[in-house]
Amino acid sequence: MSGGSGAMTASGEWTELLRRRPAFREALAPIGRLIAAWEHASGEWLAPLACAPLDPAALDEQDPPGHQAAAAWSAGMPLLQACGAPSIPPDRVEPLLGAALDVIDHVEDTRAFSAAWDRGEISPADLLPASGRVGSVALQQRSALTQQALAFLAVAGLRPALSRYFEQCRPLVDARRWDRALCPCCGAPPGFAELLEDGRRQLACHLCDARWTFARLICPFCDNRTTADFVRLLAEEADEGYAIAACRACGGYIKEIDRRARWNAGSAIVEDWGSPHLDVIAHRRQYWRPLPTLIQLAAPLSEQRR
Repeated sequence: MSGGSGAMTASGEWTELLRRRPAFREALAPIGRLIAAWEHASGEWLAPLACAPLDPAALDEQDPPGHQAAAAWSAGMPLLQACGAPSIPPDRVEPLLGAALDVIDHVEDTRAFSAAWDRGEISPADLLPASGRVGSVALQQRSALTQQALAFLAVAGLRPALSRYFEQCRPLVDARRWDRALCPCCGAPPGFAELLEDGRRQLACHLCDARWTFARLICPFCDNRTTADFVRLLAEEADEGYAIAACRACGGYIKEIDRRARWNAGSAIVEDWGSPHLDVIAHRRQYWRPLPTLIQLAAPLSEQRR
Protein backbone atom coordinates (compact mmCIF):
# COMPACT_ATOMS: atom_id res chain seq x y z
CA MET A 1 0.00 0.00 0.00
CA SER A 2 1.34 3.38 -0.92
CA GLY A 3 1.06 6.70 0.83
CA GLY A 4 1.87 5.35 4.27
CA SER A 5 4.84 4.70 6.46
CA GLY A 6 7.56 3.44 4.09
CA ALA A 7 7.74 -0.27 3.36
CA MET A 8 5.61 -1.35 6.33
CA THR A 9 2.90 -3.84 5.42
CA ALA A 10 -0.78 -3.02 5.81
CA SER A 11 -0.98 -5.35 8.81
CA GLY A 12 2.06 -3.63 10.30
CA GLU A 13 0.43 -0.23 9.82
CA TRP A 14 -2.76 -1.52 11.40
CA THR A 15 -0.89 -2.87 14.42
CA GLU A 16 0.86 0.47 14.84
CA LEU A 17 -2.43 2.37 14.59
CA LEU A 18 -4.04 0.21 17.28
CA ARG A 19 -1.02 0.79 19.46
CA ARG A 20 -1.85 4.49 19.27
CA ARG A 21 -5.58 3.82 19.77
CA PRO A 22 -5.86 0.81 22.09
CA ALA A 23 -9.47 1.63 22.95
CA PHE A 24 -10.47 0.57 19.41
CA ARG A 25 -8.64 -2.76 19.42
CA GLU A 26 -11.65 -4.95 20.22
CA ALA A 27 -14.20 -3.09 18.10
CA LEU A 28 -11.92 -3.04 15.05
CA ALA A 29 -10.68 -6.64 15.34
CA PRO A 30 -12.77 -7.81 12.32
CA ILE A 31 -11.13 -5.11 10.17
CA GLY A 32 -7.72 -6.33 11.27
CA ARG A 33 -8.57 -9.85 10.12
CA LEU A 34 -9.66 -8.54 6.74
CA ILE A 35 -6.46 -6.54 6.27
CA ALA A 36 -4.45 -9.65 7.19
CA ALA A 37 -6.42 -11.62 4.58
CA TRP A 38 -5.39 -9.09 1.92
CA GLU A 39 -1.75 -10.00 2.44
CA HIS A 40 -2.52 -13.61 1.50
CA ALA A 41 -4.33 -12.43 -1.64
CA SER A 42 -1.69 -10.24 -3.26
CA GLY A 43 -3.13 -10.34 -6.77
CA GLU A 44 0.17 -11.58 -8.21
CA TRP A 45 -1.80 -14.04 -10.34
CA LEU A 46 -3.24 -11.13 -12.34
CA ALA A 47 -1.36 -9.48 -15.21
CA PRO A 48 -1.22 -5.67 -14.75
CA LEU A 49 -2.83 -3.41 -17.30
CA ALA A 50 -0.03 -2.24 -19.61
CA CYS A 51 0.35 1.53 -19.45
CA ALA A 52 3.17 2.98 -21.55
CA PRO A 53 5.24 5.66 -19.76
CA LEU A 54 4.47 9.21 -20.74
CA ASP A 55 6.90 11.01 -23.04
CA PRO A 56 8.24 13.86 -20.84
CA ALA A 57 8.75 16.01 -23.94
CA ALA A 58 5.03 15.79 -24.70
CA LEU A 59 3.71 16.74 -21.28
CA ASP A 60 3.26 20.40 -22.18
CA GLU A 61 1.67 19.76 -25.57
CA GLN A 62 -2.03 20.39 -25.93
CA ASP A 63 -2.57 16.94 -27.47
CA PRO A 64 -0.43 14.38 -25.60
CA PRO A 65 0.53 11.07 -27.21
CA GLY A 66 -2.38 8.67 -27.38
CA HIS A 67 -1.24 5.79 -25.20
CA GLN A 68 -3.98 4.10 -23.19
CA ALA A 69 -3.83 6.10 -20.00
CA ALA A 70 -3.33 9.55 -21.51
CA ALA A 71 -6.04 9.02 -24.12
CA ALA A 72 -8.56 7.78 -21.55
CA TRP A 73 -7.86 10.52 -19.04
CA SER A 74 -7.90 13.25 -21.66
CA ALA A 75 -11.37 12.01 -22.59
CA GLY A 76 -12.46 12.07 -18.94
CA MET A 77 -12.76 8.28 -18.74
CA PRO A 78 -11.45 6.07 -15.92
CA LEU A 79 -9.22 3.27 -17.20
CA LEU A 80 -11.68 0.58 -16.10
CA GLN A 81 -14.25 2.08 -18.45
CA ALA A 82 -11.84 2.81 -21.29
CA CYS A 83 -9.71 -0.33 -21.25
CA GLY A 84 -12.02 -2.94 -19.77
CA ALA A 85 -12.11 -4.85 -16.51
CA PRO A 86 -9.81 -7.72 -15.57
CA SER A 87 -11.18 -11.24 -15.33
CA ILE A 88 -11.31 -12.04 -11.62
CA PRO A 89 -12.15 -15.66 -10.77
CA PRO A 90 -14.67 -15.96 -7.92
CA ASP A 91 -12.41 -18.32 -5.96
CA ARG A 92 -9.79 -15.55 -5.70
CA VAL A 93 -12.34 -13.29 -4.03
CA GLU A 94 -14.27 -15.73 -1.82
CA PRO A 95 -11.84 -15.78 1.16
CA LEU A 96 -11.90 -11.98 1.27
CA LEU A 97 -15.67 -11.80 0.96
CA GLY A 98 -15.94 -14.35 3.77
CA ALA A 99 -13.94 -12.07 6.06
CA ALA A 100 -16.02 -9.07 4.98
CA LEU A 101 -19.33 -10.87 5.47
CA ASP A 102 -18.23 -11.65 9.02
CA VAL A 103 -17.97 -7.89 9.58
CA ILE A 104 -21.47 -7.04 8.35
CA ASP A 105 -23.33 -10.25 9.23
CA HIS A 106 -24.54 -8.86 12.55
CA VAL A 107 -26.05 -5.72 10.98
CA GLU A 108 -27.47 -7.00 7.66
CA ASP A 109 -29.02 -10.22 6.43
CA THR A 110 -26.36 -11.59 4.09
CA ARG A 111 -28.09 -14.88 3.25
CA ALA A 112 -29.52 -13.74 -0.10
CA PHE A 113 -26.13 -12.43 -1.24
CA SER A 114 -24.33 -15.61 -0.17
CA ALA A 115 -26.89 -17.85 -1.89
CA ALA A 116 -26.77 -15.83 -5.12
CA TRP A 117 -22.97 -15.91 -5.05
CA ASP A 118 -22.95 -19.69 -4.59
CA ARG A 119 -25.32 -20.10 -7.54
CA GLY A 120 -23.10 -17.91 -9.72
CA GLU A 121 -25.77 -15.21 -10.03
CA ILE A 122 -23.42 -12.62 -8.48
CA SER A 123 -19.80 -12.47 -9.63
CA PRO A 124 -16.79 -10.24 -8.89
CA ALA A 125 -17.68 -8.18 -11.98
CA ASP A 126 -20.95 -7.16 -10.31
CA LEU A 127 -18.98 -5.47 -7.52
CA LEU A 128 -16.94 -3.25 -9.84
CA PRO A 129 -17.67 0.50 -9.71
CA ALA A 130 -19.73 2.10 -12.46
CA SER A 131 -20.82 5.69 -13.01
CA GLY A 132 -19.10 6.78 -9.82
CA ARG A 133 -21.07 4.35 -7.70
CA VAL A 134 -20.08 1.12 -5.97
CA GLY A 135 -23.08 -1.16 -5.52
CA SER A 136 -25.77 -0.74 -8.19
CA VAL A 137 -29.49 -0.51 -7.47
CA ALA A 138 -30.00 -3.75 -9.41
CA LEU A 139 -27.42 -5.53 -7.27
CA GLN A 140 -29.06 -4.15 -4.13
CA GLN A 141 -32.35 -5.69 -5.21
CA ARG A 142 -30.79 -9.06 -6.05
CA SER A 143 -28.76 -9.28 -2.86
CA ALA A 144 -31.14 -7.60 -0.39
CA LEU A 145 -28.14 -5.62 0.90
CA THR A 146 -27.78 -1.86 1.26
CA GLN A 147 -25.51 0.12 -1.04
CA GLN A 148 -23.23 0.71 1.95
CA ALA A 149 -22.81 -3.03 2.53
CA LEU A 150 -22.15 -3.72 -1.16
CA ALA A 151 -19.54 -0.94 -1.31
CA PHE A 152 -17.78 -2.45 1.69
CA LEU A 153 -17.83 -5.92 0.10
CA ALA A 154 -16.41 -4.46 -3.12
CA VAL A 155 -13.48 -2.83 -1.32
CA ALA A 156 -12.85 -5.95 0.75
CA GLY A 157 -13.06 -8.39 -2.13
CA LEU A 158 -11.54 -6.49 -5.04
CA ARG A 159 -8.79 -4.30 -3.59
CA PRO A 160 -5.88 -6.79 -3.99
CA ALA A 161 -6.83 -7.59 -7.61
CA LEU A 162 -7.49 -4.00 -8.67
CA SER A 163 -4.34 -2.74 -6.93
CA ARG A 164 -2.35 -5.25 -8.96
CA TYR A 165 -4.21 -4.53 -12.21
CA PHE A 166 -3.52 -0.78 -12.09
CA GLU A 167 -0.05 -0.84 -10.53
CA GLN A 168 1.69 0.34 -13.72
CA CYS A 169 -0.89 3.07 -14.33
CA ARG A 170 -1.16 4.68 -10.90
CA PRO A 171 2.21 6.52 -11.13
CA LEU A 172 1.14 8.09 -14.43
CA VAL A 173 -1.85 10.01 -13.08
CA ASP A 174 -1.33 13.64 -14.03
CA ALA A 175 -3.43 16.52 -12.70
CA ARG A 176 -3.22 18.20 -16.10
CA ARG A 177 -5.16 15.33 -17.61
CA TRP A 178 -7.42 14.30 -14.71
CA ASP A 179 -9.39 16.76 -12.60
CA ARG A 180 -12.48 14.67 -11.82
CA ALA A 181 -13.42 13.50 -8.33
CA LEU A 182 -13.74 9.87 -9.47
CA CYS A 183 -10.75 7.55 -9.33
CA PRO A 184 -8.83 7.86 -12.64
CA CYS A 185 -8.13 4.12 -12.63
CA CYS A 186 -11.27 2.28 -11.49
CA GLY A 187 -13.86 5.08 -11.38
CA ALA A 188 -14.83 4.64 -7.72
CA PRO A 189 -15.62 7.63 -5.50
CA PRO A 190 -12.79 8.74 -3.21
CA GLY A 191 -12.44 7.14 0.21
CA PHE A 192 -9.99 9.48 1.93
CA ALA A 193 -8.05 12.72 1.43
CA GLU A 194 -4.49 13.74 2.24
CA LEU A 195 -2.80 17.14 2.42
CA LEU A 196 0.73 16.81 1.07
CA GLU A 197 3.93 18.64 1.95
CA ASP A 198 3.31 21.26 -0.75
CA GLY A 199 -0.28 21.89 0.42
CA ARG A 200 -2.00 20.02 -2.42
CA ARG A 201 -5.01 17.87 -1.61
CA GLN A 202 -4.77 14.30 -2.84
CA LEU A 203 -7.74 11.95 -2.96
CA ALA A 204 -7.27 8.23 -2.37
CA CYS A 205 -9.19 5.29 -3.81
CA HIS A 206 -9.90 2.39 -1.45
CA LEU A 207 -10.67 -0.04 -4.29
CA CYS A 208 -7.43 0.18 -6.27
CA ASP A 209 -5.09 2.33 -4.12
CA ALA A 210 -4.80 5.11 -6.72
CA ARG A 211 -4.20 8.72 -5.70
CA TRP A 212 -4.79 11.93 -7.59
CA THR A 213 -4.65 15.68 -7.00
CA PHE A 214 -7.98 17.43 -6.50
CA ALA A 215 -8.78 21.08 -5.75
CA ARG A 216 -9.29 21.86 -2.07
CA LEU A 217 -12.21 24.24 -2.73
CA ILE A 218 -14.40 21.81 -4.69
CA CYS A 219 -16.66 19.17 -3.15
CA PRO A 220 -15.51 15.74 -4.37
CA PHE A 221 -19.10 14.45 -4.34
CA CYS A 222 -21.25 17.14 -5.95
CA ASP A 223 -18.70 19.51 -7.56
CA ASN A 224 -20.00 22.40 -5.46
CA ARG A 225 -17.59 25.36 -5.47
CA THR A 226 -19.39 27.68 -3.04
CA THR A 227 -16.95 28.06 -0.19
CA ALA A 228 -19.69 29.13 2.25
CA ASP A 229 -21.12 25.61 1.95
CA PHE A 230 -17.93 23.91 3.11
CA VAL A 231 -17.55 22.70 6.70
CA ARG A 232 -14.21 21.73 8.14
CA LEU A 233 -14.10 20.04 11.53
CA LEU A 234 -10.58 19.85 12.95
CA ALA A 235 -9.53 17.19 15.44
CA GLU A 236 -7.54 18.30 18.47
CA GLU A 237 -4.95 17.03 20.92
CA ALA A 238 -4.10 13.37 20.21
CA ASP A 239 -5.81 13.57 16.80
CA GLU A 240 -4.20 16.78 15.63
CA GLY A 241 -3.71 16.65 11.87
CA TYR A 242 -7.01 14.86 11.18
CA ALA A 243 -10.09 16.63 9.85
CA ILE A 244 -13.58 16.10 8.49
CA ALA A 245 -14.29 18.00 5.27
CA ALA A 246 -18.04 18.23 4.60
CA CYS A 247 -20.34 19.95 2.13
CA ARG A 248 -23.66 21.48 3.21
CA ALA A 249 -24.97 21.38 -0.37
CA CYS A 250 -24.95 17.57 -0.74
CA GLY A 251 -24.30 16.49 2.86
CA GLY A 252 -21.27 14.42 1.86
CA TYR A 253 -18.03 14.28 3.81
CA ILE A 254 -14.55 12.88 3.52
CA LYS A 255 -11.94 12.44 6.23
CA GLU A 256 -8.59 14.06 5.67
CA ILE A 257 -5.10 13.81 7.14
CA ASP A 258 -2.46 16.52 6.98
CA ARG A 259 0.75 14.61 6.33
CA ARG A 260 2.79 17.68 7.20
CA ALA A 261 1.66 17.14 10.79
CA ARG A 262 1.29 13.34 10.54
CA TRP A 263 4.30 12.43 8.44
CA ASN A 264 4.50 8.93 9.96
CA ALA A 265 0.81 8.06 9.61
CA GLY A 266 -0.29 4.91 7.81
CA SER A 267 -1.77 4.51 4.34
CA ALA A 268 -5.09 6.09 3.48
CA ILE A 269 -7.32 3.08 4.06
CA VAL A 270 -5.64 2.21 7.38
CA GLU A 271 -6.05 5.77 8.66
CA ASP A 272 -9.64 5.89 7.41
CA TRP A 273 -10.82 2.59 8.87
CA GLY A 274 -8.82 3.22 12.04
CA SER A 275 -10.55 6.52 12.93
CA PRO A 276 -14.22 5.59 13.48
CA HIS A 277 -14.58 8.25 16.19
CA LEU A 278 -14.37 10.89 13.46
CA ASP A 279 -17.11 9.13 11.50
CA VAL A 280 -19.27 9.21 14.63
CA ILE A 281 -18.95 13.01 14.70
CA ALA A 282 -19.88 13.28 11.01
CA HIS A 283 -22.75 10.78 11.37
CA ARG A 284 -24.25 12.68 14.30
CA ARG A 285 -24.33 15.76 12.09
CA GLN A 286 -26.08 13.62 9.45
CA TYR A 287 -23.35 13.79 6.85
CA TRP A 288 -22.90 10.77 4.55
CA ARG A 289 -20.06 9.15 2.65
CA PRO A 290 -20.17 6.80 -0.38
CA LEU A 291 -17.68 4.23 0.94
CA PRO A 292 -18.58 3.16 4.47
CA THR A 293 -16.69 2.46 7.64
CA LEU A 294 -18.07 0.37 10.49
CA ILE A 295 -20.07 3.37 11.69
CA GLN A 296 -22.11 3.58 8.48
CA LEU A 297 -22.51 -0.20 8.30
CA ALA A 298 -23.88 -0.29 11.83
CA ALA A 299 -26.26 2.63 11.31
CA PRO A 300 -29.96 1.74 10.89
CA LEU A 301 -31.08 2.05 7.28
CA SER A 302 -33.59 4.76 8.26
CA GLU A 303 -30.69 6.93 9.44
CA GLN A 304 -28.67 6.67 6.24
CA ARG A 305 -29.07 9.61 3.88
CA ARG A 306 -27.67 7.64 0.94
